[in-house]
Order: sequence, then structure tokens, then C-alpha cells
Amino acid sequence: MFATIFAALLYLITAWIIWRRPNLVLERLLPPVALLLHAAVLATYVFHGGRITIGFNESLSLFAWQSALLLWVLCFREPLRILGVAIYPLAAVAATSVVIWPSPPGDIMVDDWHVQLHIALSLFSAGLLTLAAVQSILLAVQDRLLHRSQLTHLARALPPVQTMERLLFQLIAIGFVLLSLTLISGMWFIRNWMAQHLAHKTILSITAWLIFGTLLWGRFRHGWRGRTAIRWALAGYAMLILAYFGSKLILEEILGKHWT
Repeated sequence: MFATIFAALLYLITAWIIWRRPNLVLERLLPPVALLLHAAVLATYVFHGGRITIGFNESLSLFAWQSALLLWVLCFREPLRILGVAIYPLAAVAATSVVIWPSPPGDIMVDDWHVQLHIALSLFSAGLLTLAAVQSILLAVQDRLLHRSQLTHLARALPPVQTMERLLFQLIAIGFVLLSLTLISGMWFIRNWMAQHLAHKTILSITAWLIFGTLLWGRFRHGWRGRTAIRWALAGYAMLILAYFGSKLILEEILGKHWT
């Protein structure tokens, strides 16, 4: 529990530094410590003798951890640090939730490389598209502030609009490729769509894939940008969240069923 609290504090301190006291050294040194502690604690709740438990809280924690990891890595190359104001607090909450409300041990085997690949692709695609969703929200806020000629602290902290849009579509493009591979890899170990309660999850995931694909096509073909791009990006992310967390919450917490 101490490691979890320490990791959460480091996440929150990093977010505060980014927002109020920018310090590039601390922004690069504190997150990896939090990520290592978060990962160590999470591993004890996910892995059990060759099997894994990925309940709702474990999924949320993995999701947030991987988003925070990607953000920390990408910040070495791109001006994405402001996303930490949202991503790192989310990781802090997710890190503590899995300790407070752990799920019963699961029965998913991890000795099959197909399953391992699918889980890894799923996490990376979701993590990148989470960053894209936060990026689109910040772009929407930036657009509103600029139209109102309001030079707030947030407006000054954000990169130029052109840079924000470029980063948004880069994140979506890479996330879309990984989401495509996730859907393809998932076909390898599906035995019965209805028995495994995967039909609704797959339909929502494909819907998200179609939305992101349409957005990228619209950008390439018609130069979509601004509010149009923001709406499509958030719509695709909403479908992705419903596909995983919405259906998982209903199945596990309400119906008491699990994907197998």
C-alpha cells in the first residue's frame, strides 16, 4: 500500500509541477519512479501463477499506467507535456483503485503468445488514443480561448494550434494502426462470440475503428481540422471506451460474468 501511495503522490506532484512550476528535470525524473512502483504493485494483482486477472479496476490501472508511460516517453520528442496535467492524476487514481477494490483471481492463461500479443496491442492502441483524446480536448479549449481572445495560463502553456493538430493526427494515426492490429490479433483466440460475451465489445471496437479511419481519410482527402477533427476524435474515443470499460463494467459488476 505504501508503494501505491508513493506512486500516486509522485504522479500528482508531477502534474502540479507541469501546471504551476515547470521544471524539465523533475518532469523527466519523477514519472519513471512512479511508473515503476505502479507497475510493481499492479503486477501482484494481475499475475497469479501463470494466469492473469484483468477485472474492471485492473484494466483501468493498466490503461492509465500505459498512457502515462507513453506520455513520458513521447515528451522527449514532442511538446506533449501539458497532457500530463490530465494523464498523471488519472494514473494516480487508477493506481490506488486496484489496491482498494481488487477483482477476484481470473482464469486467463498467459502462456499463449497470441493472447500476449493481443493484450499488448490493445494496451498500446488504447494508450495512444487516450493521449489523442486528451489532446483533442485541449485543442478544443485552445480554439475557444483564441476565439474569445483570452490569454489564460493554459493558453500560454499550449503549443501553437498547428503543432497541436499535427500531434493529434500523429497520435490518432499510430493508434489506428495498433487498433487495427488489435482487432486482427483478437480473431486468433475467439472460440464462440456469444459464449465469450464478445459480440457487443467487437461491434463497438469496430465502430471506433471506422470512426478513426474516417477521420484520417477526411484529413488526407479534405483537410479536416479544427472542430470537425475534434468531434470525430472524441466520438471514436467514446466508442472505444464503451467497447472496453462500458461492456466490462456491465458484465462483471452488474451481471457477474467474465470474458473467457
